[in-house]
Amino acid sequence: EVRERAAREGRNPHTGEALTIPARKTPAFKARKALKEAVNAK
Repeated sequence: EVRERAAREGRNPHTGEALTIPARKTPAFKARKALKEAVNAK
């Protein structure tokens, strides 16, 4: 699944300069029950 991330304000941690982070598309998925159980297994 492809999700759209909105543009947002950010800050350069080195200089403290404010900047705009542009909108972009990013991959996403929904974790299935088997994956959740494997991650949370003790």
